Amino acid sequence: MENRSQWGTRLGFLLAAMGSAIGLGNIWRFPATAYENGGGAFFLPYLFALLTAGIPLLIMEYTIGHKYRGSAPRSYSKVSKGMEWIGWWQVAISFIISTYYPIIIAWAIMYSYFSFGTQWGDDATSFFVGDYLQLAETPGTFGDMVPKVLFPLLAVWAMVFFFLGRGVKRGIEVANKIFIPALVVIFIIIVIRAVTLPGALEGLNTFFEPDWSRIMDGSVWVAAYGQIFFSLSIAFAIMITYSSYLPKKSDITNNAFITGFANSSFELLAGIGVFAAIGFMASQTDQAVSEVVDDGVGLAFMVFPEIISQMPASGLFGFLFFASLVLAGLSSMISISETYIAGLQEKFNISRGKAVAIGGGLAAIVSLFFANQGGLYLLDTVDYFINNYGVALAGLFEVVAIAWFAKSLKDLQAHADSVSDIKLGLWWRVCLGFITPVVLGYMMLQNLKTEVSRYYEDYPYEFLFNYGWVVAIGAMFAGALITIKKWPKNTNESE
Repeated sequence: MENRSQWGTRLGFLLAAMGSAIGLGNIWRFPATAYENGGGAFFLPYLFALLTAGIPLLIMEYTIGHKYRGSAPRSYSKVSKGMEWIGWWQVAISFIISTYYPIIIAWAIMYSYFSFGTQWGDDATSFFVGDYLQLAETPGTFGDMVPKVLFPLLAVWAMVFFFLGRGVKRGIEVANKIFIPALVVIFIIIVIRAVTLPGALEGLNTFFEPDWSRIMDGSVWVAAYGQIFFSLSIAFAIMITYSSYLPKKSDITNNAFITGFANSSFELLAGIGVFAAIGFMASQTDQAVSEVVDDGVGLAFMVFPEIISQMPASGLFGFLFFASLVLAGLSSMISISETYIAGLQEKFNISRGKAVAIGGGLAAIVSLFFANQGGLYLLDTVDYFINNYGVALAGLFEVVAIAWFAKSLKDLQAHADSVSDIKLGLWWRVCLGFITPVVLGYMMLQNLKTEVSRYYEDYPYEFLFNYGWVVAIGAMFAGALITIKKWPKNTNESE
């Protein structure tokens, strides 16, 4: 009899998968990416990428987890003995992300508080980098701990430990049943308020107006595949881990389509809310919408506070916006951490409590390095390199290993078809065996070409090497190192 932890309901799994996919990138990455790559015209390559890479990869990862009933490394080792290290590589990537992701959630917690009375004043950018982060002048200078980052960081870890410690059904599932509906309700309120502001129509027109001249530009298609790839939590070891907790009779293909389209729907909702607000700010400051657009940390903590300051009921709107970042961040943070907790449990045959204490404890300690005055530079560099040369490269290795070397696509298709209403045809194997590897390979070459031509953000090369390249390549070596230890004969899989 199987004693592996399981989701209590199908909805619980779907909300957890959506919670992992719907993260900070949906809110602050997608709107700017769409705008910069043809506006409304971008949705054509975006949809194509979703159907030829996003959902096929989701189906593949769901099937691997469901069929082999283990953490990502354990499941890969059952596909082929030589593939276990890819699983540990992806787990190491998730571990690294889990060390800086809670920092952003901590910022959002503080900004929820700062919203009341718009405490960032007239210059939101100076407040963020100066008054709040007390940012060091040069990258590589770390300085003192920043209390207003450190204390909310500890609160984030307390919440993460609480939900992870309670297990899959009573912890992760319960958390996502709270966070995801709350996130959707809050963001719908934000969107309704934003679209009723003066100038909102101009912002939405800028967002949706198609620039069809860009449709034949290869970089636009690469951006579409990149957005789909990074926003769906593919190649993080997350979806394999989550699907391993599914009951044996679960509709894998249908679950993948629901997760994929739910994630994209939220991205579209985020785009509408963000550009309506940006249109309002442009109208208030007599600027063109294009002059206000930003993404990432800049959008969330520099541009949006300025927008909020000019709005009626600014305190409430600001609180709702930053609360949505907290909820989106926490749901993703829990899923990222679960990858290495599941891996540690199985590899070292330890209890869930010990795995949470060891894996989560180590990640929490490392996260303190981002809570100092040089933390923003460190976070920016690690995030850039681990995404572009960690996640994307691990995804390329994953799909090539399974499709070309293990030749497992037909076997996985048979398993998915045996439990799913929607049957996979030749399109699925063509997408994973040809389209996805080619696009990911091209993305890697383009990234490397860009890297050779310039230093990221003009940071010093030594800083980029030490905290960018070493971290990204180190994750790969860490994966290979853990693979040396053999699996225990009786893996502890109980909750």
